[in-house]
Amino acid sequence: MKTKKQEKIIEKTAECEEQCWIHGSLRVRGRFFKGYVIKKIVKRVAIEFERTVFIRKYERYMKKKTKLHARLPKCLQDQVQVGDYIEIGECRPLSKIIHFVVIKVIRKVNVQQEAKEKK
Repeated sequence: MKTKKQEKIIEKTAECEEQCWIHGSLRVRGRFFKGYVIKKIVKRVAIEFERTVFIRKYERYMKKKTKLHARLPKCLQDQVQVGDYIEIGECRPLSKIIHFVVIKVIRKVNVQQEAKEKK
C-alpha cells in the first residue's frame, strides 16, 4: 500500500515531463550560468548575461552579452517570468539550440517594473 507522500510524488512525476531535472530522468552536469530572462516561450526561455573579454591588441577589457536558450520544465513554468534572474545548468542536447535546463529562480522581477515595461 502506498502512502500519501508516495502518491503525491507519483502525481507530480506524471504532471511533469520526462525532460525535467527534478522529476524526470534529465541529468544536469557541466557549466552553470545565471542571467536575466529576456524571452519566454512555451517550453523554453532565453536568458542574457554580461561577461568581460580581454582584447590582447589593446590590452583592455570589453563587455559582451551572451544569450542562451534553456528548457523550462512544466513544474517551473508558473514561477518564471520575463525579467527574472535565474540559474541554468548544462545537460545533454535537447534540440538544435537547447543544451541547458532551468534550475531555479534566484530573484523575481518587481510587478511595478513589469507594468512599466508593458506600457
